[in-house]
Amino acid sequence: MIQEMDNDSTGLIQSAHKDLVTDASYDFYGLRLATCSLDQRIKIWRLDENNGTWSVEDDWKAHDAAVSKLSWAHPEFGSIIASSSFDRTVKVWEQVLPGGQPISNGSNSRWAERAATIASDNFLRIYECLEQPSLTTWHLSEEIDTQNIPSSASPSYLSRAHTIVATPTQSNATLDGASASLVAQALQQGLQQGPIPMSTRPGLGNREADGGWCLSWCKDRYWGEIIAAGSGVSGIIKLIQLTPSRKPSTLLTLDPSPTPPPTSSDIPPNPAAMQTDTEPQIPVPFAITSVAWAPSCGRSYHLIATGGRDGHVRIWKVRPGEYPDDDAQDDAEAEEPKWTATIVADFDQHKSAVGRVEWNITGTVLSSAGNDGRIRLWKATSGNVWRPAGSIGVEQVEAVPPGKSDVDMDA
Repeated sequence: MIQEMDNDSTGLIQSAHKDLVTDASYDFYGLRLATCSLDQRIKIWRLDENNGTWSVEDDWKAHDAAVSKLSWAHPEFGSIIASSSFDRTVKVWEQVLPGGQPISNGSNSRWAERAATIASDNFLRIYECLEQPSLTTWHLSEEIDTQNIPSSASPSYLSRAHTIVATPTQSNATLDGASASLVAQALQQGLQQGPIPMSTRPGLGNREADGGWCLSWCKDRYWGEIIAAGSGVSGIIKLIQLTPSRKPSTLLTLDPSPTPPPTSSDIPPNPAAMQTDTEPQIPVPFAITSVAWAPSCGRSYHLIATGGRDGHVRIWKVRPGEYPDDDAQDDAEAEEPKWTATIVADFDQHKSAVGRVEWNITGTVLSSAGNDGRIRLWKATSGNVWRPAGSIGVEQVEAVPPGKSDVDMDA
């Protein structure tokens, strides 16, 4: 079952798949919806704007295991969608016309199309397609160990490369699932990682069940290629910069954990303290399951939202480092400015693990979905104070008559 919410009203797509739905992604215009499921299939739905109903535009078996994630390409690249699966592959699908001609919006873009993946081996992989417009050959351009990537003080101000962001496209042609061209397939995980030390958190299972792997591109081209990525059970997000002239590096680490208390080696010996066997309790991190980089829309700072297994939805305000003047950029001895970040909102209303966070197209409203069965909205007030803006649950949709408002503005 798929739930769609718009203008304080909702709609349901009953029996969308034969098994649990794992992901849903709107196109850029909100007129098409891609869904995937444990049934290994992808479905494309189209909205009838006259009556508000959704109908299946196409349906095909996409993988040999459960499909976990979907992401549309930006409209300038045509009608393209990427899917990932538990069969350890990423596939990129291109919508084509009946004669096999790819659908194009007439863009003359010469940028190389790039895609990023992150897996439970904690490696961030960047794939690049250089043979456009055919999109038939992709190669692995970067492979980054997110746990051990070095830090950097500042991004290169010469990097202006374009990235393919997670904003989808829309087209009026029909997708033929049987002949949909598979234009790329990511390399299977070839690196084997040793066992990860187990945490002391009660009920900790294997790393796939307890961890979180997520990423989001920076939407502003001015800053070059920057990815926010989280992996494992560390509970942190790293902002990773990709530049042609240097190795990938970490610009900033978003860590919501408070500073741990000093250990016995950091403080002078105290005879009274030595008589006790209790040790300071260090907060145990919870995995980040979703991260979303907001569109900038002219802001001088960035907003990054995260959702975690601790039930918290957090909004970070990230300020890029800038040189005070142009002369400082030419001074080899000048220290590069550092990026900084602060938490401007921290909500725990879900009271359970958060599975997804997403921004609207202007980066002014944040939505989150949790294991409590509710979708919650968050919006900044006039004083830039973030507050709840409403929530919706499946049980409300089933009970409220059509045409009535079913969004709880007080939840």
